[in-house]
Amino acid sequence: MKFIVALIYIVLLSGCATADFNYRAQSVRISEPPLRSVNIAYVGDPMLKQGKYKEHDSLYIQSLVEVSWGYDLNPGYYLKQGEDDNSETYLPSGGEDGGSVVKAALADRWKAIMAYKDKDELCIITIFNALSCIKTNQFVRKKKPIVWDDSFQRTLIYSGKVGNKLNISYREFYGSAARPAFNNNVEYDIGESSMIGYKGARLKIVEATNEYIKYQVISNFNEAKL
Repeated sequence: MKFIVALIYIVLLSGCATADFNYRAQSVRISEPPLRSVNIAYVGDPMLKQGKYKEHDSLYIQSLVEVSWGYDLNPGYYLKQGEDDNSETYLPSGGEDGGSVVKAALADRWKAIMAYKDKDELCIITIFNALSCIKTNQFVRKKKPIVWDDSFQRTLIYSGKVGNKLNISYREFYGSAARPAFNNNVEYDIGESSMIGYKGARLKIVEATNEYIKYQVISNFNEAKL
C-alpha cells in the first residue's frame, strides 16, 4: 500500500518538475585591449588578444547547500540548460570551478538542478521528475565564459627583453587545444623602431624592461577567417 501511495505521489509531481533543455549559449567576440589604449603587461602576460568564445548563463552556488537528506549541492558553477515561465534548469559545469551534486546511497538518481525565477529556492529533479527543494539565498546568477569546440583565440605574449631586443610569443588556440603549428616566437629590435607588428596587429612600444612592457595598441589582428 505504501509503495502505491509513493508511486501516485511521484506521478502527480512529474507534470510540474520536468527539466527543460531549450537554452543555447551566445557566441561572443573579443578584441582586447581597446585601440589607442596604453597598457602594461608583465613577462608571461598577454599583450593582445582576439577571438571568440561562448558566454553561458550560469548559477554560482557560494557555499554547500543541503537540499535534503538525499542531496547536497557543492559550491561552484552550474550551467543553464533551459527554462520555462517559472523556473530554470541547470547542470554542473565541470572543471575546477564547477559544482557537483552529492547523492545519498538510498536517494533516487538526480537529473537536473532547478532554480525558481521569482523566489530563492533550489530543487533537485530526480529521474522520476520528483522535486526535492530548499529555500536558500546561497547562489547568484552569472555569465560564465566557456570554451567550445569552435572557440578560437590568438594572442601576443610578452617574453622579456635582452638589450634592445624584445621577445614576443604568438599563440593560437582552437577549442581548448593549442595549435603548435601556428605558434611562433618573434624578436624585435626597438633600437630601430618603436613600432612592432604581427599578423595585422601593430603596437607602439612606450617603455620596455625585462620585467614589463608599456605599449599602445594601434591595431589588433586581422579578422580570422573561421
